[in-house]
Amino acid sequence: MPPATPDLISPRSPRVSAARRLAKRNFRGKERLFLAEGPQAVREAAAYGSTLVELFVTVEAAERYADIVGEAREAGARIHLAAEQVIEDISTTVTPQGLVGVCRFLDTSFEEILAARPRLVAVLAHVRDPGNAGTVLRCADAAGAEAVVLTDASVDLYNPKAVRASVGSLFHLPVAVGVPVERAVAGLKDAGVRILAADGAGAHDLDEELDKGAMGGPTAWVFGNEAWGLPEETRALADAVVRVPIHGKAESLNLATAAAVCLYASARAQRASGGCRSVTESQ
Repeated sequence: MPPATPDLISPRSPRVSAARRLAKRNFRGKERLFLAEGPQAVREAAAYGSTLVELFVTVEAAERYADIVGEAREAGARIHLAAEQVIEDISTTVTPQGLVGVCRFLDTSFEEILAARPRLVAVLAHVRDPGNAGTVLRCADAAGAEAVVLTDASVDLYNPKAVRASVGSLFHLPVAVGVPVERAVAGLKDAGVRILAADGAGAHDLDEELDKGAMGGPTAWVFGNEAWGLPEETRALADAVVRVPIHGKAESLNLATAAAVCLYASARAQRASGGCRSVTESQ
């Protein structure tokens, strides 16, 4: 708990200036640091090894979230009590919640992901919206995927909006960044992973793939741009291009919703429960 009359960090402190600069991608890349805002993200960061470096927190938030501040201190983070204006200056949200953490980059090498022999992977190819990227990462985490790969044509994983949209899932599973899509597909294929491209105009229907028991093996789903989907050259790399069937009158599904449907379909098939058969059972 903070003292009754704490000394607040100066708004002109170099630490405040350094944290504020992390809102920009070039500074994040140079320092290999990013911002995690709000109690959920800070709690997850504190629990993830030595990721959390610093924590800026208002006196009110330090009292309300005393357990999180304690976890951050135990994780070795430097704690800075700050005025609300300082938090507002550092934060990228309209209504900050009083806690902003500075974290080390935590992306994993693509080779390390392949060495773990993953059974379910989400590949984000040409995904430009940070909110969508973070939400797909959250869906992959919820579905039990072992890894996420962001290609070199996709958005920055550490964009503040992407970090917020992941709701802590960024700290839960390995993520490789900056991987050319051709290399991602080739590496996963060599590791025995089937590549499925998600596309509304795909020749294969997701329901039909499930019914014939074709989705029980290791699978990587490739998701494309929010507006125009996957380019033809990327679709051509996949073992199959799969569409999510639209049974009602909706024109389409947005990227994050389609990703959730596809990932959960694979997770269901791989667990071989209900009406979905495993690869072993279908042979």
